[in-house]
Amino acid sequence: MRRFVLTLFLALAVDAFCLSICAAQFKPHQAAQLLPPTKRSHHVRILDGPKIERVQSDWAIIRWTTTNPGGADEHFSVTHYGTEPNQLNLQAKSHIRLNREHPTTEFRVMITGLKPNTTYYYTIGSMGGDGTVDDVKSSERQFRTQ
Repeated sequence: MRRFVLTLFLALAVDAFCLSICAAQFKPHQAAQLLPPTKRSHHVRILDGPKIERVQSDWAIIRWTTTNPGGADEHFSVTHYGTEPNQLNLQAKSHIRLNREHPTTEFRVMITGLKPNTTYYYTIGSMGGDGTVDDVKSSERQFRTQ
């Protein structure tokens, strides 16, 4: 019996020692540190697009590339659209996260709930997660659903 108690005690001591080493090496996951916003660009330029990436009877995807707008990493692709020219009273937004290291940013937005066989007019832009609109907007364009 004495041998059993001694063996049990040694096993528990070794187990406790191993757990303390593991705990020291593998600390609990800490939340990622949020970096302050970068300097906003005073003049954002559209480098490519906007282009209709794909269009179906009730949805469309529009894509464009700009210089990096800077500011908050959390950003949105924004498209204002409607069925009449100069009356773009509808809006579609898609979340994006800026890459601080890239000089350009590719934006993409999906517009859903469209009517089949209908012409839509649109402009594109972007805005920071805090609602600050970037200094970029395309001329009015159009597409037709299938």
